[in-house]
Amino acid sequence: MLMRIFVGLVAATFLSVVNISSVEARTLFKIATLLPENTDRVKRMRAAADEIEERTDGRVSFKYYFGGSQGSDDKVLYKMKIGQLHGSTYSPAALQKVYPDINIYGLPFIFESEDEVDYVRKIMDAKFQRGLEEAGFVNFGFAGGGFAMVLSNEPVRSHNDLKGQKVWVPEGDVFSYEAMQALKLTPVPLEIANVMTGLQTGLIDIVAIPPAGALIFQWHTKVNYVTQMPVLFTMYFMVIDARAFKRIEAADQAVVREVMGRLYAEFDVAEREDAPNALQALINSGVESVEPLPDEFERLQKETAIANRSMADRGMFSSELLEEMLSHVQGCRRAQAFRDTMTCVPAEDEIAAGEQLARSTEIEVREAGDMDVCEPDASATEPLEQASGSES
Repeated sequence: MLMRIFVGLVAATFLSVVNISSVEARTLFKIATLLPENTDRVKRMRAAADEIEERTDGRVSFKYYFGGSQGSDDKVLYKMKIGQLHGSTYSPAALQKVYPDINIYGLPFIFESEDEVDYVRKIMDAKFQRGLEEAGFVNFGFAGGGFAMVLSNEPVRSHNDLKGQKVWVPEGDVFSYEAMQALKLTPVPLEIANVMTGLQTGLIDIVAIPPAGALIFQWHTKVNYVTQMPVLFTMYFMVIDARAFKRIEAADQAVVREVMGRLYAEFDVAEREDAPNALQALINSGVESVEPLPDEFERLQKETAIANRSMADRGMFSSELLEEMLSHVQGCRRAQAFRDTMTCVPAEDEIAAGEQLARSTEIEVREAGDMDVCEPDASATEPLEQASGSES
């Protein structure tokens, strides 16, 4: 009898230990997000989480907290630090205190087209991802959110139309705040959750946000006009605290990186494709489209360039990375100016296309893609010199 009791106790203890080990092996990543719950993006995030849970046999799962319910960006970062949360979806401004360089893409009036953004990102995305990892965050790539545009209650065609207007900037976003001050405007810092109230009460007159974002947050219902000028490039991404991430098995880490990396690559493509549709939906809702005055982008670009370099010189972000980005933008513009003066003939293959274009322009072409080989016409050198001469 005593032997049976002893064996039973040993067996119970063994099962208890196994059960505890099993529980300890399971990880629930708690992720905050500003996104409202019932959006297509959230549905795809949940589908990715389900795939991860299935492929890790339940060892890794995700729980999302929607609509900014976990508080401001600073509060979310603090909760990640103490382990109440493990990650969040962010825009760059949220991480300016822990990794300020991530904000360089989003400085105002840098990019004039999506082609320029694509060109620069192919070269520089990996650097910013490494920077996030070195700052203690696991990242799965960036999804472009499109260009922020001016949404207002009065038509905005020029800088003069902005004067005297109260312009929203995200709370804590010192980069946007300084840019608005450089333009001699009145920046009003607000958390995203308070922007709708600000528009309703007249606390703010103008917001700059991509059309898709205006639709998601319903801000378009409180404005009358959208100015079709690219104010700044926006992007978003997910980070997980590296300390929490390293606690899961290496094989499970690989699964999470694969699935979430694929998800954000899909978001990146989808946002680019959906941007024109979002703008049209904004206009269809009754918001009137406004075209800026000719050369207005260039005027605003010159004024904000001084503020951008001043912030870099004061160590607010990397001067080296800023100059690298600006040089790539100029390189893209020179290449485009050159291509506009070329006669194009079908390429025999992609490698030949890349090699011939590189020889012709003396500009590094990193990916030939589906481009044709372009041969310069008689006037090709003049536009290239003008583009180079305009470089600041």
